[in-house]
Amino acid sequence: MDEKIVRELEGIVGDEWVITDIEKMRSYLTDETAEPVKPIPVIDVVLVKPKSTEEVSAILKLANREKISVFPRGGGTGLVGGCIPTKEGIILSLERMDGIEIDRENLMAVVEAGVTLGKLMEEADKAGFFFPAHPGDEGAQIGGLIACNAGGARAVKTGVMRNYVKGIEVVLPTGEILNLGGKLIKSNTGYSLMHLIIGSEGTLGVITKAILKLYPKFKTSITMIIPFEERHNAFRVVPKIFQSGVIPLAIEYVEKDLMEKSAKRLGLTWPCKEGVAYLLIIVAETDEEAVYKQCETIAEICNELGALEPLIAESRREQEEILKIRSEIYMALKPETIDILDVAVPPANMSKLIDRIDEISKKNGVYIPIYGHAGDGNLHPHIMKVEGWTLEQYNTIRKEIYKAAVKLGGVITGEHGVGAIRREYLSLCLSDKEITLMKEIKKIFDPNNILNPGKVLPM
Repeated sequence: MDEKIVRELEGIVGDEWVITDIEKMRSYLTDETAEPVKPIPVIDVVLVKPKSTEEVSAILKLANREKISVFPRGGGTGLVGGCIPTKEGIILSLERMDGIEIDRENLMAVVEAGVTLGKLMEEADKAGFFFPAHPGDEGAQIGGLIACNAGGARAVKTGVMRNYVKGIEVVLPTGEILNLGGKLIKSNTGYSLMHLIIGSEGTLGVITKAILKLYPKFKTSITMIIPFEERHNAFRVVPKIFQSGVIPLAIEYVEKDLMEKSAKRLGLTWPCKEGVAYLLIIVAETDEEAVYKQCETIAEICNELGALEPLIAESRREQEEILKIRSEIYMALKPETIDILDVAVPPANMSKLIDRIDEISKKNGVYIPIYGHAGDGNLHPHIMKVEGWTLEQYNTIRKEIYKAAVKLGGVITGEHGVGAIRREYLSLCLSDKEITLMKEIKKIFDPNNILNPGKVLPM
């Protein structure tokens, strides 16, 4: 990058926080996307670490004036190449912006973009509150979680990130600072620009601060592992649970071989020996009696639909280990994974989608393990490595799975986002008019296309 631009950046954030040595920024060039589909990063970049919203604004004004691409970055836990620099420019890391304040009166947290999920959960817990969202990696940063509208296992009862966000501070690509929303329960004042920014994957603005809804701490939680010999029975259980009036914090679908593989990698033991398919159900309430009553209702429903004897985890340690094993399935499979998909369908169609994926697997001779969020219809099929296959063969498998999901009323991504690697498939589930409107919105926010170019929108 031009030395004059580097000097200007140093003048904004200080010499220490502008890094040009490629060896010192290698970890900032990548994320957790599966290696075979991960975009190759452009290394002609400079890494900048602002400490304040005003510094972010100054950086973006400079970049917009000089038409330099800017790639906002959180914790690097994404799975679709969303933060990888695909053009020369600036990597904008928000990690130094890590302030957090708990507002006990309003049950909200005011957090800067670089606060990690783990830190937010810890600070909320200290104040006697609970932040339920758990997209998986607690090293993920709040700005990135909002920008990607992250979901995760606990979205069933309290929703995805969008449902927690009450306000955001965002810097536009042209440098203006907007404060959208606030510590409000209701607001009906014009178009919701805040919700447009949420889920825009860093293409419309840089989120620098957020106001997040907290919950009273659940006094009791129980994790149930419910085994089945036939996975269709597991999926038949889910709507019956909701129809009974019970809304668990999480309902996950997993299979025995995957949980044992993940547990082994972590040095843990998968505790349930019966069955081949499982529902992991977390029930959490502020009232202990209500938790046990809900668990009894769930057990009765499962028993009627062919479940084996459930395993109950009550201690915090046991429950955390089970969630850890579930959360680390991807890392256990990653060495042999070509791509981890993120399709979502109406929950009642999950078993149909899995059957269709099995057909695709058998027809093409490729192993496609599946797990996911049974409570909200979001499944994660892995396309696994086949010796001698070309990228085009894997692309055919991916497209077949996407088409199967869309045919069942679904979409190609439920929580991971579009990023860099899903753009070419967006037209499978969005109309030409929808894509055109999105492109026009991008032009209004970012007339010079400097912010995270090459992401989300098709070429």
